[in-house]
Amino acid sequence: MTYRNQSPIAASKISPLQSPIAGGPSKPTSLVKSALRTTFLVLAVAAVGMAAELPEAPSSVSRNDAAAFEAVTTVQVSAPAPSREIKVIDRKFVSLALISTGSTFADSYTTLFARENWLAGKKGVCNIEVESAYLYGTHPTVARAYAVASVKSVSSVAAAYFLRKHHNRFWSLPLVANSVISLQGVSQNMATCN
Repeated sequence: MTYRNQSPIAASKISPLQSPIAGGPSKPTSLVKSALRTTFLVLAVAAVGMAAELPEAPSSVSRNDAAAFEAVTTVQVSAPAPSREIKVIDRKFVSLALISTGSTFADSYTTLFARENWLAGKKGVCNIEVESAYLYGTHPTVARAYAVASVKSVSSVAAAYFLRKHHNRFWSLPLVANSVISLQGVSQNMATCN
């Protein structure tokens, strides 16, 4: 704390690289300038000293006759072992796709029970869609119910196809998930709306 008797403003204006003696805007001292020049000179000399002499050109080196000949060996390249390529669409894929699509359309069909009950004016049974109203609407139409089923089926089959094509071991997950969700909807519709 060398600036104890000075005001904190005066102490903060003085930089260690600048001279406090000169009046007005202060300039770097000659000591700082000479230290910077010396540091730059040392770094430049070190960089030049580290540089090695360039290597000799290949044409200037004379070769012996023994080195002029190269040994030639034949290399036999064997064909890679045939990998067992899995067909993307096989019986397993088709059967899972049919189960998934069938359950999705069954869900849409049973969802229409709510519309039928609403049109018939029945009370005490479900007459509006409550579980998936964001997909089907509160009073689902036939076109909208089957459009939703088509989109769900196509997207799950396309996702499973993509995953199977890229050798993902969870390729069947979209089909199984779609089947489980749809079968839950079928059971809920059959229990409450029929």
